[in-house]
Amino acid sequence: MAKSYDLIVLGSGPGGYVAAIRASQLGLKTAIVERENLGGICLNWGCIPTKALLRSAEVFHNMKHAADYGLAAEKISADLDAVVKRSRGVAKQLNRGVTGLMKKNKIDVVMGDGKIVEKGKVAVKTEKGEEELTAKNIIIATGARARDLPFAKADGKRIWTYRHAMTPPEMPKKLLVIGSGAIGIEFASFYNDMGADVTVVEMMDRVVPVEDEEISKFLEKSLKKQGMTIMTGAGVKSIETSAKGVQAEIEDSKGKKASHDFSHVIVAVGIQPNVETVGLDELGIEPDERFHIKTDAMCRTNVEGIYAIGDVTGGPWLAHKASHEGVIAVEAIAGGHPHAMDVNNIPGCTYCHPQIASVGLTEAKAKEAGHDVKVGNFPFIGNGKAIALGETEGFIKTVFDAKTGELLGAHMIGAEVTELIQGYTVGKTLETTEAELMNTVFPHPTLSEMIHESVLDAYERVLHM
Repeated sequence: MAKSYDLIVLGSGPGGYVAAIRASQLGLKTAIVERENLGGICLNWGCIPTKALLRSAEVFHNMKHAADYGLAAEKISADLDAVVKRSRGVAKQLNRGVTGLMKKNKIDVVMGDGKIVEKGKVAVKTEKGEEELTAKNIIIATGARARDLPFAKADGKRIWTYRHAMTPPEMPKKLLVIGSGAIGIEFASFYNDMGADVTVVEMMDRVVPVEDEEISKFLEKSLKKQGMTIMTGAGVKSIETSAKGVQAEIEDSKGKKASHDFSHVIVAVGIQPNVETVGLDELGIEPDERFHIKTDAMCRTNVEGIYAIGDVTGGPWLAHKASHEGVIAVEAIAGGHPHAMDVNNIPGCTYCHPQIASVGLTEAKAKEAGHDVKVGNFPFIGNGKAIALGETEGFIKTVFDAKTGELLGAHMIGAEVTELIQGYTVGKTLETTEAELMNTVFPHPTLSEMIHESVLDAYERVLHM
């Protein structure tokens, strides 16, 4: 006998579980289907446990520089197994938290592989057999997985995906990271701080290529200063593994090929959506050119009653975008009038050392879009709190439309910028101009004062530089 619901959510990541909670709040009888762990990749194998790893690396880095703060620390060492154990403990705690939220909101959790067998019907393969669920509306929130390179299939021993890199069988001595997006750069930063010799290969002409060009240049300079080898405009042509390590043939930006030896490789060249077993073909759900699911502004697919959110849809592929889409989809299902997602108001954060954060258009993209721009920059070295913290590396850049004063974008690199970016994100959502930001009082001494100074600099009114 099929169990009947108002809504079935496939996948319990940040998009899926938030959608289920909002549905329950709106009075919809809801079931969520999950094949592995509540909380999905983000809570268990992505955003959260990686930040726990990076926090350990940050503390280790600061311990090694204790003398800079008038302190003494002797015989500093790192226990990789203990660092990983702490990270897994953080993930487990949050997994329990999501389990509690499902119970609190009276959401039925069905563990197993779910497939939409026809409109309004989901079959779930569980440990006890197949279970059938029905609902007028279904949200697909099945996420994505790491994309393999044809010649570098992950084996968990020498060639790793992000998942292997979070629970390494051993500490890499000489690490190759293929790809310099957020995942690649975060792991490069972690292992470099933990003592590995790290090389990053990026096929584009700069690291973190989605970021503003000034940010990319600053980060590359910083990473090289930290001891990393950075190869941009380069590509890995082949990889051979052995019991002793990895041999990679790398073609540099000048077209010269050479063999390099490494102990391990992390492949971080993007993601592919988990769509193969959901039942899309049978239903006629349309994919885009990258095989992600096409949706409209309310997260609806081309098939009535079926919605899609998160990494299974188009970018940017960020947990907070997925959560917000979950709310939009559910409120649309419930007959509300949610605001459509504006991707220009979605902040992006990379938790390397130094951190990167941004929202809106880069300077180049703003000009491409036809804007005459005003740009302000302010360095960390000009901020009292940054100097007191011993964190003087970095800057904040703000981009305005010169004619209207519209805030077009903001780009940051430095300590805790992943916390600072929300000030600009709120401003963009409220359609702020330079006037509101100039007239806002920022507390002193804080890093946030650099936001104010960057805005002032765009209009030749900077105070502390």
